[in-house]
Amino acid sequence: MSAGGGTKAIVAALSANAGIAVAKFVGFAVTGSSSMLAEAVHSVADTANQGLLLLGKRTSQRKADAEHPFGYGRDRYFYSFVVALLLFTLGALFAVYEGIHKVEEPEPLAYPLVAVVILVVAVLLEGYSFRTAMAESRELKGGASWWQFIRQAKVPELPVVLLEDTGALFGLVFALLGIVLSLVTGDPVWDGVATIAIGVLLGLIAVVLIVEMKSLLIGEGAGPEVLAAIVRELEGGNVERVIHIRTQYLGPEEILVAAKIAFSGAATVAEVARSIDEAEIRVRSAVPAARLIYLEPDLDRTAR
Repeated sequence: MSAGGGTKAIVAALSANAGIAVAKFVGFAVTGSSSMLAEAVHSVADTANQGLLLLGKRTSQRKADAEHPFGYGRDRYFYSFVVALLLFTLGALFAVYEGIHKVEEPEPLAYPLVAVVILVVAVLLEGYSFRTAMAESRELKGGASWWQFIRQAKVPELPVVLLEDTGALFGLVFALLGIVLSLVTGDPVWDGVATIAIGVLLGLIAVVLIVEMKSLLIGEGAGPEVLAAIVRELEGGNVERVIHIRTQYLGPEEILVAAKIAFSGAATVAEVARSIDEAEIRVRSAVPAARLIYLEPDLDRTAR
């Protein structure tokens, strides 16, 4: 997917979360529901997160310079990592704290039906955002499961939006259950229990994102299929075999390839230079993301 991939999903999520956040704060002011407050803070965090993802996409497009000769592609990984941290601190920890406070000192809800209406509308808006993110992700996902896509995707924004929207939808369901149970039982403690559940859910999602974004940020190599394609294209012409190879994603659409390739002892310097140029052309044709390729010629000493 191109560098613009996922922008539609981010904008849809940002628009939905901004509107939902305002509605939830109004709902909290009217009802006093702690789960509504936790959801409002969650939506504020999500809105800020979408802004950070858009900022990361913008800054990652800066051209390489003397200070950053390999470019700024990893800005997208950095801002996605910051998003995961915000989701954990601003969303999860706040919800757990507020929920515990509500359980210890439960207060009756005022106008609970207002909260229910707001949450139902929020479910519809989050559903739109989630559907947009899924549609944007299908091209990259291919035949993999959604969990495999989240674990293996090199484009960080789509897994982040997918997990955030999933957490938001389940969080809304928890908030609805908390309010409904508080109404049915007459015990407002259920609102606090729902708030704690929202916090735990956000914490789990944040941990998954932190682990995945950290892996991308410190540098992941090409997957087995992409690596096999690169090796296959390198081994052609006068190249006898790839002695060893290292790859690393410098950004979602840019792979660094460094390899030592074996030539026969009879090859001249001109033949080696021409074969290296041809090998680079073959690799870039098969794997367009392999933009930076460094090849070191050597003799194949395996037999000896």
